[in-house]
Amino acid sequence: MEHEDGPSTLNENDESKSTEYSRERYAHPFFLPVPPSEREPFDGHIQITGWSKAQLGPIPRVRKNGRMDLSDLIGRAGSREVEALGEIRFHALGDTGVGHASAAQTVADDMAIDYKAGAGAVNPAFLFHLGDIIYGNDKQSHYVERFYSPYKHYPGKIIAIPGNHDGEALSKQDEPSLHAFHENFCATKTAVPKAAARSGIYRETMPQPGVYWLLETPFLRIIGLYSNWLENPGFLEGIAKNKTDTSQVEWLERTLHSLSNSHNKKGLIIATHHPPYSKSGHSGSPDLNASIDGACEKAGVYPDLVLSAHAHNYQRYTRHIAGKQIPYVVAGTGGMPRQPIIPANGQPVEGSPGVTYEAAVSALGYLYITASLQQIQVEFWRLGAERTRPSDSARINLQTGRVT
Repeated sequence: MEHEDGPSTLNENDESKSTEYSRERYAHPFFLPVPPSEREPFDGHIQITGWSKAQLGPIPRVRKNGRMDLSDLIGRAGSREVEALGEIRFHALGDTGVGHASAAQTVADDMAIDYKAGAGAVNPAFLFHLGDIIYGNDKQSHYVERFYSPYKHYPGKIIAIPGNHDGEALSKQDEPSLHAFHENFCATKTAVPKAAARSGIYRETMPQPGVYWLLETPFLRIIGLYSNWLENPGFLEGIAKNKTDTSQVEWLERTLHSLSNSHNKKGLIIATHHPPYSKSGHSGSPDLNASIDGACEKAGVYPDLVLSAHAHNYQRYTRHIAGKQIPYVVAGTGGMPRQPIIPANGQPVEGSPGVTYEAAVSALGYLYITASLQQIQVEFWRLGAERTRPSDSARINLQTGRVT
């Protein structure tokens, strides 16, 4: 691990600051006891996060200014049903597409119980996949086995943001990065893929404007962001032609600014695959968090709820910022082998002032989210649980900004 701020355990000599020494002695050049500011640069970097950022992949451009409406996904009649009900309901989870995706199908079949034909807006409006839809190489050839097949009994439409495994391009079949994701979630014309149809599966591709987007619904806005292809940490920036690409960050700033000027106030969810906070399975991504914070500060708009995945468990945090209590929820629970968790009891998160660790569950399952103009309720339902009460829940009062 990298020591950022710890006291020196070596004498103040060249080796305690030498990245060249550390590169030869350890697995990377930044395993040093002195703070980054005192280290000799290696390849222009003084800590591993800087080096990692230089390995980022491209961020594809988006269509339609990255915006879509609920009616684009479920039709005008479906959107009107949601509006008439006075709230929108949807599922969310991440981390599913590995092997034969049998566990992902079990979770999908569990979610499908929440649907009833003819129930209209009482049914979830869609499933929001939080990324890592397909693991491994040659992703397009695995979409039927690892996505269309496990969700063949799930009645709802599915929207998504890419995870790091969706973005990685470790073989020629997956170049350019995110090609398979675009084919299945960002289609200019929706259609059932031939490979799915030949398996007897009817599910159309989705018309998202890109790998990051704003979804407008009658009672809620959702911003989905792409946190790039590194295993850890996540970043909103990318690399294009050997230069840092900040187009997604700039889009986020413009989008939040437009929301600050809107007279139509609604709840706001921001989602990334990599979690800003995580104590189990994978670590959090402070640089990603800082990029989102910077855009929020400029616009004067903060989310009411933050969703992520990547860690294969459920975690919930509460952040106190800008006079609000904001839940940060991790739900990489859609089918990957579960990762153990550090128990949560409301304790402060070390190194993150104003953040408390509220709940954690090591289990497969999914989020069930309900939003109106007054509140957002997020529930975690673990796989196979009796349908009497969720394993964890939080309710955000949109008038007071408080969580109960």
